[in-house]
Amino acid sequence: MEDSDEKKSRRGAGRVCSICNERKAALKRPKTLEQICRECFYTVFEDEIHRTIVDNHLFKPGERVAIGASGGKDSTVLAYVLSELNRRHNYGLDLFLLSVDEGITGYRDDSLETVKRNEIQYGLPLKIVSYKTMYGWTMDEIVKAIGLKNNCTFCGVFRRQALDRGAAVMKAEKLVTGHNADDMAETILLNILRGDIARLSRCTFITTGEDGPIPRCKPFKYTYEKEIVMYAYFKKLDYFSTECIYSPNAYRGFAREFIKDLERIRPRAILDIIRSGENFRISSSTKMPEQGTCERCGYISSQKLCKACVLLDGLNRGLPKLGIGRSRGRNNAKDEEHNKASSFQSKPCGALDI
Repeated sequence: MEDSDEKKSRRGAGRVCSICNERKAALKRPKTLEQICRECFYTVFEDEIHRTIVDNHLFKPGERVAIGASGGKDSTVLAYVLSELNRRHNYGLDLFLLSVDEGITGYRDDSLETVKRNEIQYGLPLKIVSYKTMYGWTMDEIVKAIGLKNNCTFCGVFRRQALDRGAAVMKAEKLVTGHNADDMAETILLNILRGDIARLSRCTFITTGEDGPIPRCKPFKYTYEKEIVMYAYFKKLDYFSTECIYSPNAYRGFAREFIKDLERIRPRAILDIIRSGENFRISSSTKMPEQGTCERCGYISSQKLCKACVLLDGLNRGLPKLGIGRSRGRNNAKDEEHNKASSFQSKPCGALDI
């Protein structure tokens, strides 16, 4: 009888928050496996992000900062937390939401409605830029031309430039994105699998693009995706949870599944991969691409034409697969064809009044 009472007592004690030792534990943190209450979870979640921001000197008082907002869990939690920390710790930032309309019917149009609600809920101004306006194409039209195999290449290249150009229009000094620890680990793994030394050397940086038009920051670099989902759930944040209809077979998805399997075996594996990536040292004899600017649109590029201009050139000439693949692997004949293309009549990539 006493043994039974002791077991019940131990089970009861195990449900108490391991931080405050007062309130009932509501969850087990994926990162540390601690059993904690909601209030303590909110505190440690927000404090870790605050420490990441302060320790890495991500912002300066008075800066105008664009928050890349897709309506998904990561960007929604980022917008909410950053606006809260900005008020609480007096960062002095001028925040606004920046969204990209890729033109994906049944996906992006719905998620943008979520972002518009976030604009009101968080009191943050919203700017939306579209592929159709900037490139003359929507993703629906691109998929019809290219199919489902390489469509993510187009979207990734176009989206990155659209965010930069949208931020420039709004005179932003920094752009923050919701890339989390899981995303970072996936990117490191993908660059290793691809043998992409240039990207591997910089993919773990918390701030990138400092030599480009607008620096990009990742306040969620060490934040687990599961904890972001928990935070959004417990806070009852309004976000869009449907995956892109064109990305079920994306190459990144296989890396994501592998990372999830590692996390199930050892939760610290995600942070360990990031730390390993940070500690990679590239040989000084390794030839790295030199950054320049695109001859056609002026965007940062290591080639004469940026990737977006090459892809857009192919689309407009009826050769959508022209720019698919690693740019450094193209032969000289193709380079000549790209650079001398005089039949390219549409607007340069990212043609937006800047």
